[in-house]
Amino acid sequence: MAKSRTVLVVDDDEPNLRGLGMLLERADYTVLTAANGRDALDIVRAERPDLVLLDVMMPGISGLDVCAEIKRSADTRLTPVVLISGAQERQTRLAGLEAGADDFLNKPVDPEELQTRVRSLMRFKCLTDDLESAESLFLTLGRIIEARDPCTEGHCERLTDYATSLGRRLNLDQADLIALHRGSFLHDIGKIAIPDRVLLKKGRLSRKEYDLMKQHPVVGDGLCRTVRSFDAVRPIVRHHHERLDGRGYPDGLAGDDIPLLAQIVSIVDVFDALTTDRPYRHALPVATAYQMMRDNARAGWCRDELLTAFIDLHQARQSPLELRIEKTARIASAAIVSVGFDAA
Repeated sequence: MAKSRTVLVVDDDEPNLRGLGMLLERADYTVLTAANGRDALDIVRAERPDLVLLDVMMPGISGLDVCAEIKRSADTRLTPVVLISGAQERQTRLAGLEAGADDFLNKPVDPEELQTRVRSLMRFKCLTDDLESAESLFLTLGRIIEARDPCTEGHCERLTDYATSLGRRLNLDQADLIALHRGSFLHDIGKIAIPDRVLLKKGRLSRKEYDLMKQHPVVGDGLCRTVRSFDAVRPIVRHHHERLDGRGYPDGLAGDDIPLLAQIVSIVDVFDALTTDRPYRHALPVATAYQMMRDNARAGWCRDELLTAFIDLHQARQSPLELRIEKTARIASAAIVSVGFDAA
């Protein structure tokens, strides 16, 4: 038996609340109710209803504010919201659209119009649920790939933190921050096609093995192509191993042809690779990683201003104790010779 869809009805007027609830229950929806905006937000967070019918004029938190809060949260932004108002002025609808409302109903509510609009938005919610399921599957796949190598435990979470923090430092918009969040999880999804004998090899890769490893951005791009909502993520997945001087892979892009989000993920990916244990070497001190990255930036790997922004950000987040430890490590590792790197 199919699960009944859930509608949250929010209205400070008890007769309206009861009447709308009865209409929806007759149409086989599960109905939740709230008499004020604060309770409505608590129910949305706890119960995750499929649709919210929301009175605009309520004491305390208005329906417009509740709607804006629902749409602001990443967990609930795809929940359809229908605003109900006795005012039919153009300004009310404009304010509702600004708050993120998906549809409008006027008081008194016409029962047939109510059912039609709710059915339409429920179809939309079914599609977005399917989309979220596909995205969740891919993000889970990213974790599975990470789990193949015990040395990369927590890699996706760290990259997400580094990349989105750097994106905020660069004043990127919300769409880019979401792409960075997803791209950090999915950047290496193409490694699903790399056999363990290559992926987990402790020694240096042979030319043939390295050529195989360099195919993972292409494989990952092909996988992400199957989910349309990942269109903004695909440039990250495909191009996070490109170099500013054109000597990267898989496409040999150079300069401004390399997407900015891919450049960001490239920097944080390399930093995490250098500062965590890998099958072929132990983690390097942070100060040593900084210096190696600066040397390679000068050699044509990445934009110096992007790297500087990341290092400044990372240093600002370190505790005084961590900074003292790193100073000691920098002195101890002064004899280390910088070498080229590629966080394959």
